[in-house]
This record gives sequence, C-alpha cells and structure tokens, in this order.
Amino acid sequence: MSRVLILNPADDIAVALDDITAGETPEGLDAPARADIAQGHKIARHAVAEGGLVRRYGQVIGRAKTAIEPGDHVHVHNLAMADDGREAEVGADVHPPKALDGATFQGIVRKDGRVGTRNYIGVLTSVNCSATVARRVADAFPDSSLPKGVDGVVAFTHQGGCGGSSLSSDVELLQRTLAGYARHPNFAAILIVGLGCEANQIPDWLRKSELETGTTLRAMTIQEAGGTARAIEAGIEIVRELVEEASKVERQTVSASHLTVGLQCGGSDGWSGVTANPALGAAVDLLVAHGGSAMLSETPEIWGAEHLLLRRATSQGVADKLNARLDWWRAYADKHGMELNNNPSPGNLKGGLTTILEKSLGAVAKSGSTPLTDVIGYAEPLKTQGLTFMDSPGYDPCSATGQIASGANLIVFTTGRGSVFGAKPAPSIKVASNARLASWMDEDMDIDASPVLTGTPMAEVGREIFERMLAVASGEPSKSEALGIGDNEFVPWAVGAYL
Repeated sequence: MSRVLILNPADDIAVALDDITAGETPEGLDAPARADIAQGHKIARHAVAEGGLVRRYGQVIGRAKTAIEPGDHVHVHNLAMADDGREAEVGADVHPPKALDGATFQGIVRKDGRVGTRNYIGVLTSVNCSATVARRVADAFPDSSLPKGVDGVVAFTHQGGCGGSSLSSDVELLQRTLAGYARHPNFAAILIVGLGCEANQIPDWLRKSELETGTTLRAMTIQEAGGTARAIEAGIEIVRELVEEASKVERQTVSASHLTVGLQCGGSDGWSGVTANPALGAAVDLLVAHGGSAMLSETPEIWGAEHLLLRRATSQGVADKLNARLDWWRAYADKHGMELNNNPSPGNLKGGLTTILEKSLGAVAKSGSTPLTDVIGYAEPLKTQGLTFMDSPGYDPCSATGQIASGANLIVFTTGRGSVFGAKPAPSIKVASNARLASWMDEDMDIDASPVLTGTPMAEVGREIFERMLAVASGEPSKSEALGIGDNEFVPWAVGAYL
C-alpha cells in the first residue's frame, strides 16, 4: 500500500511517499486517489472550494483554481498563487539558542586574526579583457605541482569591468565583490590582473575598498607588462612567490565561532522542504549556538515566506531592511514586466513544487529557528554573528559569489533534483533530499537527509550536517572538491541579468 506524509494537522494536502496509482487509497487517507500521483507530489486530504486557501507546513501555499476533491492531485492545474495568509508580527518568534561550546575545527589563522577553511592563491580580474591572462597564470600551477598545504591557484574571471561608467551600479557591485574576495580568509594571497584602460581602474578600486598592495595583495596590468605573453610570464613569477609563502601556513584548532556558512539550495523537489532544508536548519541552530554565523540569501526565493523571517527579526530596524529589499524586488519585477510569483523552475515543478509560496517555505527552513540579526546588501561585509540575510538574485552561482564576498568560508547546498555546484575558495557540501538522488549521484552528494522520512530524528541529521561542516572546514575534501568543481562559479551580480 502506498504511503503519504502529513506535515501539519492543519494541512489540506499530504505528500506522497510512494508513487500512488489512481483508485488506491493510500495509508493515512480516507479517499482513493483520483489520478496517478508521483512520489513527492501532493494529494488532497479533503475538499477545498474553488478560491479556497490551500495549506502545507501549516502555511498558505496557494489558492484553489477550481474545486478540489479528496484524493485529487494538487498541482499547477488546480493551484494558483495567493497573496494573503502571511501575517507577520515582528519579533514574535525571537528565541536565541542556548549557548554551547566545545565544537572546534582545524582552521587557518591569518595574521590579522581572520580564520579560513582553505589556503588558496586567487588571481582576480578587474575586467573581462584580462581573463585569458589570469587563467593562463593559474593554469601554470596545477594542483599536483603545489606544495602540501596550498589548496590551489584559481582564476576568477567575469564579463564586466568596462563598457560603462566607472560609477555605474554594476561596476560598484563588481568592485565590492572583488574587495570581498581580496579580503577573504580562504586566500593566502591575491594577484589582481587588469588590462589598464578599463572603467574598473585598479587604483580607484583599491582606494574605494580601503585596500593596499603589499606582500599578500599584488596588482598588475597587461598594458604596463608589455602585452599578453609578458603579462602571463610576470604573473607566473608573482604567483610562484605567493605559493612559496602560502606553503608555510599550518592549521590550528579554533572555535566553531569562526565558521561562517552560506546557505544555498538548488534543483529543489517536493522533499527539499521536508528533509534536507529543515535538517540544514537544525545544523544552523547548532552552529549559531556555538557562536558561528550563517547567511540566507536569494530574495526572490523567500517570497511568500518572508513573514516567518520577520517574526524572527531581532528589531524593527532589521525587519524594515528586509521589507525594503522585498519592496525593491517587487518594484523591479513590475518595471520589467516580470512576476516574482512565477518562480518554480521546470525541475521544481517536476519534483512536486507548485508555487513560489511552497518553494519559499521550504527554502527558508534552511535557516533553522535562530533569530535574524541583520540584513545586508549583496557582497557587503558581514556585520553581526548569528543569522544574516544577504540580498541577492535567486541564482545559485551569483548568490554564493555574494555570500563568499560577504565572508562565508563554507557553503552548504541542499538539492532534490541534483546539483553539481562548487564554489572556490569556499568548500561546498551537498545535502540530498531523497534516497534515490543520494544513491544515483553519490559522487556529488555528501549527505543523505532522506532518513528523516524513515524515522531518524531531524536533530540527528542536523547533527550529522554540523559535524560534516567541521570536518570539511578542517580540510577534509567535500565531494565537489574531490571532483575539482568550483573554478567557474564566480558570478558577480550584474543587476538585470538574474532574477
């Protein structure tokens, strides 16, 4: 007999644990299925009148397009967006976790006290025109040639830096992102490579970012070097010196309070909000209890669940900042004829998610129950410990790039359909929402969260994720690192390119 999962007594739907055949009555329901329903999809528990609100997780996920009968498959054909049922009392759910201590990892302590989880040399580019030189420089240092303790030499290229005013918002965002990478503790040193005539002038960027060249931050331009070949040669010589210094670094025991985790999800399915995301949330609660920090992002993908974050805001000021970002996205979408509520991707829909409300409720679960202490702009430096929301598009590489620029030294990425994401210089841990994915893509998935469905307590899976965070932060390779993924996921936000 097929089975279903009822997540909250107030829910109008149940989630199919197995494929359901039309005519059979799943265990736990009173009426037979009126259609074939795939695992992870929704089946109606009782009748909902046309126009009636439909709930999952005890929260509104949409409004019935037509009358829904018990046993109906509930999906895009009969469920639409709803704009009500999301009341928020600011601060009503602020419950700081009980402080814990004792959790540690083997970190890399920089001279200024910042703590990294990796020891890379970064080759940054001020403009697209210097991309080839930067990649050729990095390619001269394959991982197999590097001394022990140096994790890699990585080029970070992009499509911007010129073609507009040096004061444009895109250039300012790029400069802020580059500055965050230049300061990042997962880099032992940085070489920034420019062409020489671009809008994003390196001296101006350094001045605005309060950065100075020195032993760990070097700069050069192709025009000053005498062309492509000479610039590559000069860059290789500089990086050779930086690698030698980086090899002297040794890891040491540090508190988990030095861990800052970027929270990501991609390729979500009907189980993401049931297993992987809340399990990651349980891990975040442990991390924050130990003094660590986490960043939730992707503003268009909290649409419909923002009331849960507002109830956890530690002040009206924090709530106002979150609402301001949501207002900006609403105005931006309206101006450009977009619909923020038309978000679930084809993969999301196939996996059983129907509306942005349903998707967002699951996505917000990644942040656990800890208070929301701050809201920052894209790639802005992290200011507080605990949970911060960073404004970003709903596009994983772009969002993760901003989180790393803001200070994330580790990424945890949940997925239900399957993701092959990496994010150098921050190691990326993947959490699978279902057993089939964990088995089928076992070389990419670090953790299987599906045991939650067979009786393993959520807290136990959360503890497993937290312990994996500490192990990977200590130098244990994540699955994406073992596959060499992460060189091509540097995607600074160009406003307008991504929603």
